[in-house]
Order: sequence, then C-alpha cells, then structure tokens
Amino acid sequence: MAPQFDITPEKRASMLAFFQRQLFREPPVWTRQDADLSGKTAIVTGSNTGLGFECSAQLLDLGLSRLILAVRSESKGEEAKKRLLERQNSSNPPIIEVWKLDLSSYDSIVAFAERAKSLPRLDIAVHNAGLIKKNYEKNEHTGHEETVQVNYLGLALFTLLLLPILEDKNTVEQPGHLVLVSSDTAAWAEFKEKNSVPLLAGLDNPKSFKSQDQYATSKLLGQLFLSQLVKRTPLSSTIINAPNPGLCKSSLAREHDSLFDKLFILAFHSLLGRQTAVGARAFTDAAVKQGPESHGQYLEDGKVQPMAPIAYTPEGHIIAERLWRETLDELAFAKVADIVRSLGGQP
Repeated sequence: MAPQFDITPEKRASMLAFFQRQLFREPPVWTRQDADLSGKTAIVTGSNTGLGFECSAQLLDLGLSRLILAVRSESKGEEAKKRLLERQNSSNPPIIEVWKLDLSSYDSIVAFAERAKSLPRLDIAVHNAGLIKKNYEKNEHTGHEETVQVNYLGLALFTLLLLPILEDKNTVEQPGHLVLVSSDTAAWAEFKEKNSVPLLAGLDNPKSFKSQDQYATSKLLGQLFLSQLVKRTPLSSTIINAPNPGLCKSSLAREHDSLFDKLFILAFHSLLGRQTAVGARAFTDAAVKQGPESHGQYLEDGKVQPMAPIAYTPEGHIIAERLWRETLDELAFAKVADIVRSLGGQP
C-alpha cells in the first residue's frame, strides 16, 4: 500500500519546507531503553569521519556488540576506531573492525561483500559514504563520471550484494535494516540528461558537468533505483529505507577549497547547518526504529516523506525503469539479475 504523505512532493521540495526543517525540526533521539542493540552487528560506510562516525557512535551507545567501519583509508579507519573505543565506558567493550571499501572500485565492493558473508550475523548496514567532486573526473576503471560512479553505481552494487546477506541472516519477525542515505538535493536536481539514451552515458558528458547538480542528480538516481528495487523484490527479512540527514556541518564539500567557496559554505552552514551528531540521528532512527512502513521510503526527521517530485510522475516511472535496466546491464558481471531472482523478484 502506498504511504499517505502529510505534504505533497512539490511542497516538500520547496525552499520554504527546507528552511522549516533546518530551523525548526530535528531527527528523533533514541536511547538504549528504546532500542537495545546488544548482540547485534552493523556495517557503516564512510564511518571514519562526519555523519558516518557519529552514526557509528550512536549505534555503539545503543549497545551494539560488533561494528564494521567500512572505509577507503584503513589508517583513517583505525584512527576512528581508537576514538570510538575511547568513548566506551563499558568493561566489556564492543568489537570494532576496520574493513577496506573503495566505492569507486567494483572489485573492492565485491570483495567487501564476500567478506561480509562470513559474519555470523548482520543486522544493520548503513550506506553513508559519498562525495561531491568540484571538477569533472572520469573513473579510470569504468569511464563513468566519478560522482555518479561512487554515489550511484557504487551504491547500487553495494545494495544488491549486501541485500541477500541481510536476508539470509535475519527473519521476517526480526528484520535487518539496510539504510541508504539520501538528500534534500535530489528534489532540486536539474537532471538535464534525463532524456539521454543511454542515460548513464549522458551523465558522463563533461560539457554538462556542474558540481552541485551532479551530486543532486546522483542522489536522485538513488531514489529512483530504490523505487524500482522494492517494486521488483517482495518485502521479506530486510527493511530498506533512505533517510535524509539535512544540511549538516560536514566535510562532504571538502574539494571546494577556493576562498570564496570556503566562505560561502561556512556562512551557509553557520546559519542553517545541523551538527553532524544531530544529522546522524536520522540514520540511527532509520536503522533501529523504522519498521516495515518505511520499506522503500524516503525519511525526514523520523517520518516517511515524499521523494523528489519526478519519482511520482509517469515520466519519472519511465526514466526509473530505464535506469534500472541500464544499471543491471552495467553490473551484469556481478550477476545482479540472478540476485534479484534469488530474492523472489523479477529483474
């Protein structure tokens, strides 16, 4: 059954709604009395800094027994592990491991998923890692533009490979959670390439590259992918949802290093930005408190809300289906169509 939103997609995508969220609302706070994660295992990507680090800390505060820090730099991951352990007061500290994950590399994502199969249990996976590229950059292995490669294609492969692992290690009665971090910006993407055929090739065009819009488009692609995934695979023992942390004081735009960019970002974040610990509560909420009603849905401040307006239009449905087909073709080397079938779905 489709959710009943308390706001239209168009109104939610407005600047007024954005300012209201940033200034007057926050994701909920949960304590160990609300959700006890004792004995459970979680993976958090991009967890050595910012939102991913804060989400990791919050899951540990809820009693998480084993945490996998999935990071590109293992040395930075080890530093984060040390800081997280220093925050623990327990005489029985959690197990924290640092695993290599480079989302710009299909081989790295496949190797990570193979390693995850060996976990005795896996209850939560929070896919937070992403980037904004200031300048156009082509992935040396795939030829795709790097923002789309990491934020969308990396997300799609990670999702399709982790989902059967979560399904295998959880039950309908006690489902696992796969959290795919989304963004306000998806609703603001110009998405000029939406009529390109092939679509992914159109997004690789350096002439149309604009840093912020490419990031927004990559997040929109994630929403369209999720809409197709849950449409094609039945809800079983894993809840997949997509929380938005809002605008946060993070290092996501670290490549924008000119004096003007730095001053603009500093001023904007000072006026409207949430602390990372506040934004990360959106991930924690999605992972520990949101139930089946959130499956396949976009979340803001603990509530199911509309995705980008285009996701609900006939044009958007056609684009989403085309994106799904192209994505399965792109990732065919990993036999993702077989994975979808194994989950009881139709690729």
